[in-house]
Amino acid sequence: MYLVVGLGNPGKQYEATRHNMGFDTIDVLVERHNIPQGGVKFNAMYGSGFIGGEKVIFMKPLSFMNLSGGPVQEMAAYFKIDPESQLIIIQDDIDLEPGQLRIRKQGSAGGHNGLKDIIGRLGTQKFMRVKVGVGAKPKGWDLADHVLGRFSGADRKLVDEAIELAADAVEKIITDGPDAAMNEYNRKRVTE
Repeated sequence: MYLVVGLGNPGKQYEATRHNMGFDTIDVLVERHNIPQGGVKFNAMYGSGFIGGEKVIFMKPLSFMNLSGGPVQEMAAYFKIDPESQLIIIQDDIDLEPGQLRIRKQGSAGGHNGLKDIIGRLGTQKFMRVKVGVGAKPKGWDLADHVLGRFSGADRKLVDEAIELAADAVEKIITDGPDAAMNEYNRKRVTE
């Protein structure tokens, strides 16, 4: 079984913002696999289904980004998820250009407050993450304003493609393992 968590902020005002790459990727996966809405549990929307014969719980914390750890920790405990081998976090990453993907099996929070809270609540940095690039903040901008902002038209197209690829990457992790997914998706994408 896998717990796939998309990070983001709930509410209409945050839709399509840089910080909601995780939510957007979960939406793609739920649609692709016809996942019924399971309701709300542990302050998170969730649903379950199967990818490649593996049971998967899809989750969107409703606690706001900086407090994502509580819902993730509670859901993981409830379903007896081993973070190291059964947890996949989908997140935005300002250190990657818009449209770039990076899969990691572990690592620090790298300044991402949602990840920082998850690491603090789980007590480990060893869990898989699929990072969707949103680009660095412009010089002189506040980081919160940047990640809560929306993309320009050209970047939006790249990011929409990357969200589909992030969903592909999650499927690949589940069916073929993280190493196979890293080999396929950690290449630098050529953008026009």
